[in-house]
Order: sequence, then structure tokens, then C-alpha cells
Amino acid sequence: MREILQERARATRRSLLEAAAFLFAQQGYAGTSVNDISARSGRTSGSVYFHYASKEGIAQAVVREGFATWPSLTPRYDDPSVPPLERLVALSYDIARALAEDSLTRAGARLWAERHTINADLPDPFVLWTTAVTRLLAQARAGGCLAAGVRPAATARTLVRAFYGFCTLTEALEGSHALTVRVSDWWQLTLPALQRDPRRGQAPTRPAAASPRTDDRPPPRALPLGAPDSGERKRTARTTEHATKCPERQ
Repeated sequence: MREILQERARATRRSLLEAAAFLFAQQGYAGTSVNDISARSGRTSGSVYFHYASKEGIAQAVVREGFATWPSLTPRYDDPSVPPLERLVALSYDIARALAEDSLTRAGARLWAERHTINADLPDPFVLWTTAVTRLLAQARAGGCLAAGVRPAATARTLVRAFYGFCTLTEALEGSHALTVRVSDWWQLTLPALQRDPRRGQAPTRPAAASPRTDDRPPPRALPLGAPDSGERKRTARTTEHATKCPERQ
């Protein structure tokens, strides 16, 4: 009986979280009320307060679940047979895709941007992400792939902040559907600066290291924001196989 009740409680919390994420992503924190969340989830306001205590508590949960847990993606890219820079590129595509398509991630991003209007401390989504990137860059250096003078920790900090800003501005100017396309432009500019032996004319687009989703979350549902034109779809169909491989060590 206890297990049944616990499962029902988890299902209720999840439905409330998903309803809140949808509304926060669409309307922002100030534009969303507890009654809105109650109505969208089909649960009572009392149920909302029972599980999350306040709207601030729901905002914290949304950020924690959908935005601050990006490093959970990194275990998919622990395969030592795949060059670490290729895994770094693949990880960036997963993050860009989540920002474009996943309602919890999109809500977390908007809540983070509005954090000064929320009377609660939100989880910092960048610390663990930066650690994950630092680890991949350190592996690249150990394998002889990283350019001389590139320091993994300092470079990871800059890459994470710049990449997030790049995604934020791309969405503001072109819409979220453009994110995964524009990541190609990002790596064309950035990857040669990281590589010990950059290869001209082989800039990264779609990562060869990408793997199927292995977590328990269902595939994200794309928001109806449009799609890239056919020319850009062809451009993003190429892979990073050669661009991210480490040169043979002398």
C-alpha cells in the first residue's frame, strides 16, 4: 500500500513539474500563478502546495530537474575509443537540442534569466557542466590532442559561458529551431583553437559521437517553431569524424 501511495505521489509531483515547466517557459515566472499550474496539471492548488510549498519551490525544482542536471549527459560520452574533442562536440549538440526542444530545460533557462525576480536561490547550472568540460579537455591534453597553452579548467569556464550566451542570443534572434544548426558555426570557429593540429576545411557539424538517449526521460517534444531550410539541413548532415580525431603522436 505504501508503495502505491509513493508512486502516486511521484506521479503527482511529475505532472505538477511538467505543467509548471511549460508555463514558466511560455509565460515566465511572474506571468505564471499557482492557479495556472493547478489548472494545467489537473490537480488542486492544495496539491501544489502540499508537494512544493510555494511557487518559488516549484521554480527551484524545475531548474534542478531540467537545467542544472546537464552533466548527467556526459556518461554517454565516456567511451575512450572516441576522441575527447569529438565527445565534447557531441555533448554540446545534446545541450543545444535540450535548450531548443525540452520543456524543462527551456523553463530552467528562462527562470535562470529571471532569477533576480524570484525570492529563492536557484541551483547554479554551470558548475558541474564546467567540470565535465574540464575533464574532456584534460583527456584531450593527455592524448596529445589539445593545442599548446590551452588550460583545461580556464578554457572550460570560458567555453561554457560563451556557448550558453551563443545559444541564448541565437534563440533570441532566430528562434530555438536554429540552435542545433548554428552550433556548427560555433565549432567551425572554436575547434581549431583547441586542436593541436587543426585540419582546414573539416569543421564540425553534426557529431559522430552522438548516441541514443539512455536515461528514463522520454524523447523531448519539439516546439512548433519551424525548421531549418533544406540547405542548412544538408550542411548539418556532415560529421565531425575527421575534424576531432587526435593526430598521431610523434
